[in-house]
Amino acid sequence: MPTRSGHTTAILGSKVVGTPVYDSGGEKVGHIQDLMLDKLSDRLVFAVIGIGFSPGIGQRCCPVPWTVLDFDPAKQGYVLALSAQQFRHAPSFGHDELTEDDGARARELTDHFYNAI
Repeated sequence: MPTRSGHTTAILGSKVVGTPVYDSGGEKVGHIQDLMLDKLSDRLVFAVIGIGFSPGIGQRCCPVPWTVLDFDPAKQGYVLALSAQQFRHAPSFGHDELTEDDGARARELTDHFYNAI
């Protein structure tokens, strides 16, 4: 978004949704399907990366801490600080599972995975 002093890093969430996501080697691993917010702490919890469809389950999603993503202007997408192999082991959930039990399970498994790498 241009300003008098140049470009700003501010972006609307609606502009982020649909943006491709790449692994650290440049392979496309999915796209940002949604953003998960904590409405009590007023913070962005995760970018939700759509990774594929599982029969009987539907769209599979990987919640990823925003801090693990970097925007690459050349790719016009976000790059994970993970290899494709590491990302395959990331926790994934059905879309509705992300907020079950106030999102506690998704947060716990995701935080544990990303704190361990």
